[in-house]
Amino acid sequence: MKDFIQGSEDEAKEYLDRYSVIYFTMFLLCFIILARLWQLQILQGTELRQYSEKNRVKEKKLMAPRGLFLDRENRVLVDNLPGFDASITPQYAKKLEETSETVGQVLGIPGRKVVEEVRKSQRRDGPFRPVKVKDNISLEEVFQLKLLRWDNPGLVINESILRFYNLAENGAQLFGYVAEISRDQLTRFNELYAGKMVFEQGDIIGKSGLEETWDNTIRGRDGISFVGVDARGREATTENSDYLDFKPQPALSGNNLVLTIDKDIQEAAYKAMNRQDSVGPRIGGLVAMKSNGEILAWVTTPSYDPNNFSTGIPPQAWAQLINDPFRPLRNKVIQDHFAPGSTFKPMVALAALSEKVITPHTYVNAPAVLKYGRRLYHDHSKSGHGNINVMQAIELSSNIFFYKMGIQLTIDRIAPYSKVLGLGTKTNIQLANEVSGLIPTSEWKLKKLGEEWQPGENLSNAIGQGFVLVTPLQMAMAYNSIGLEGKVMRPFLIKKILNNESKVIQEFEPKLLRDATQINEYGVTISQEHFRTVKEGMRRVVQGERGTARGSRVPGVEMAGKTGTTQVRSWSADEIHARCDARPIFHRHHGWFVAFAPVENPEITVAVLAQHACSGARGGAPVVHDVIKAYFEKYHPEMLKAALDKKTKAPIQLPAAVDEEEE
Repeated sequence: MKDFIQGSEDEAKEYLDRYSVIYFTMFLLCFIILARLWQLQILQGTELRQYSEKNRVKEKKLMAPRGLFLDRENRVLVDNLPGFDASITPQYAKKLEETSETVGQVLGIPGRKVVEEVRKSQRRDGPFRPVKVKDNISLEEVFQLKLLRWDNPGLVINESILRFYNLAENGAQLFGYVAEISRDQLTRFNELYAGKMVFEQGDIIGKSGLEETWDNTIRGRDGISFVGVDARGREATTENSDYLDFKPQPALSGNNLVLTIDKDIQEAAYKAMNRQDSVGPRIGGLVAMKSNGEILAWVTTPSYDPNNFSTGIPPQAWAQLINDPFRPLRNKVIQDHFAPGSTFKPMVALAALSEKVITPHTYVNAPAVLKYGRRLYHDHSKSGHGNINVMQAIELSSNIFFYKMGIQLTIDRIAPYSKVLGLGTKTNIQLANEVSGLIPTSEWKLKKLGEEWQPGENLSNAIGQGFVLVTPLQMAMAYNSIGLEGKVMRPFLIKKILNNESKVIQEFEPKLLRDATQINEYGVTISQEHFRTVKEGMRRVVQGERGTARGSRVPGVEMAGKTGTTQVRSWSADEIHARCDARPIFHRHHGWFVAFAPVENPEITVAVLAQHACSGARGGAPVVHDVIKAYFEKYHPEMLKAALDKKTKAPIQLPAAVDEEEE
């Protein structure tokens, strides 16, 4: 027994060094734990406490309302409405398939599609970014989803702001539309506006029209709020976030734009472009402008409803829009240019008078056919017009008269008189995507096409065909300048910019670009006498006994203008006088009419392009009649009343419009 005890003591002594290591290790571990607790509790306690609180507080983005569009009388044209959308956050969606199927049944979306969208977003943007399932959900859908929210973690119902266009299809191309920023735009915009603003996936931006051009002015500043969430990401009741040192930031509304548009005239213009007559609803563009350059109405047809974009346009509807042969998404007032046809003749007349090729009393023989070189050039009249002066040539829209002016002037002497009135250059209207059009010269053709200008081309270009291209806005600007006898005014759309407290932060005034009666950058001047001669010819177009637009008079208002018909393809001598409306629609001529009123002191100029309407007299003139009548009914009803009082009990029937077809 003694040996056994002695052996145990000796064996225990052998382990003493090992026990020392164990004791030291345990002491060191305890020290590390205590030191770590000291660091966490004392040194980093406050910071870590905030982190822990943030784990149960979710940051929510408050979308800033976009600024409103108001008309010149402060009536709302484009507004914001409250709405709701549903989203799923992949981080918390533990039962994604089940949740997607349940949510899809309420929203009328296949559950499989919801799963695909969520997983696609998760791969692309990570698990924390909410995936929008549906925009603009109804109140009934909101109620049902709220009942499902507690059993479906990750499902979130958000308040949203919907852009609302009060006029719907009317003016859609002018106002534009909004939609979610694309991935390409996200990268590009964040580089472009680095240090000024940050764009995120899901942001709503302007995609076209005023919404796009003035996006930075009207978009506002998004705010931030905080809500408590439980471990599954669901909103829950929590203490006031102020004590957690979180500082909510309210959303700030964007600036409002007060436009020069008159809602009443805009509605009259849209109705006129969709009038039900022998031509039917027009395809094309209309712009109405005050003499000081303020735009009163802006219409492109056919159109689309921009409200559909605010709520997420279905793919099939988008495909229908982009495949429509009449291109409803295009802003035809500035984005497309066209040959002006006979509406170009007043510019040629001004050039001929100013270059002393003719005087107001010079008579020129205008037969039905003119032979130049080896080609025959036809007038729209089969019998011709005989000996006529420049005012009669404008009234009757004689092609032969202006062919002869083109021969004597040549394109290089015509061009500066057109450019000085604003044709062939951008107007710099406050919108994106404006095209410049074209007023050709021999130098331009040689440089652009590498070809010499041919003498025969002077004839076709002198009647607004050939290479000449203009926009409806340019034509309104040029005709307004003729009405004002040389004063070229800058067209503009924005009168004021108001902040969210309705205080004016910027105001836009009418601007005189140049006076064509004075020395200018184009090196030509046009006397008031010559402007008055051309105005008289244009007055006869409407008020004269043989004027091509005499069927579109407005009783009580003296109007001056010019019809124009533009061929969309060449026709043989046998085909040229065939009925236009019997041809396939895309072979029919375009119809122009541009006019101002009153003749002596113009207040309004209206330009209309009616594509495939066969003639300006039938396609454009009735539309201009309706718009000018609506303007004077609103602003000068006494003029119309005076004309009505002069009528007899049996009113005289106005002559029918002349269906002229100029080359």
